[in-house]
Amino acid sequence: MTEPHIDPEQPLISHLVELRQRLLHSVLIILAIFLALFYFANDLYEWLSAPLTALLPEGASMIATDVTSPFFAPFKLTLVAAIFIAMPFLLHQAWGFISPGLYKHEKRLAVPLLLSSVVLFYLGIAFAYFVVFPLVFGFFTSVGPENVAVMTDISSYLNFVLKLFFAFGIVFEIPVATLLMVWSGMTDVESLSAKRAYVIVGCFVVGMLLTPPDIISQSLLAVPMWLLFELGLIMARVTRRERRENRVEEGEEADI
Repeated sequence: MTEPHIDPEQPLISHLVELRQRLLHSVLIILAIFLALFYFANDLYEWLSAPLTALLPEGASMIATDVTSPFFAPFKLTLVAAIFIAMPFLLHQAWGFISPGLYKHEKRLAVPLLLSSVVLFYLGIAFAYFVVFPLVFGFFTSVGPENVAVMTDISSYLNFVLKLFFAFGIVFEIPVATLLMVWSGMTDVESLSAKRAYVIVGCFVVGMLLTPPDIISQSLLAVPMWLLFELGLIMARVTRRERRENRVEEGEEADI
């Protein structure tokens, strides 16, 4: 009796169908959040611009140098805010797609990793808004010539703060990136610890490239990067010990 023929393309097609469905669900949730927030688009922009407008001289205000800026700047902000808010759902969809291919001990470690990624990204944005923005804008509004009126364009301001949001959000993912590098075998904890001096110099170089040209904002990015790198080393040591224990337990179960 011959075995039924199994088309090798079927698993690939089923994965592509599942991927399409998850992408569609992600787009729909972003669209739903965007529509819910769009009514408050101007209020969101006022909240975002508060760190700068609070430091502007009396009588000064932000301006729109483009005819379409009063509409498209809040529109763009609302869309980005919808993506940020939907991030846990987006990661959940990604987790649902890749989790069937993971081992039990990998799933046990991956769930906290995903949750910590979301929390760290939000912490990076909060750090930028509540700590970095007041210091950076206070510096820039105080060093200009007295005969120059500070009136920032709303689109330029939005692009500037979104750049810093993404920079700090990604930088706060350093512990997760460090952990993944160790897990994948690209490096190990001892090797990273030995390169600590180079990492610190690299943090200040990245801070110089991603932030405005002042020592305050550069240090506010470089120092957290270094501390997050140290946190990643600690996490890598802890998880390495747990993975070894899990391998021993699985080996004992296999022997039984």
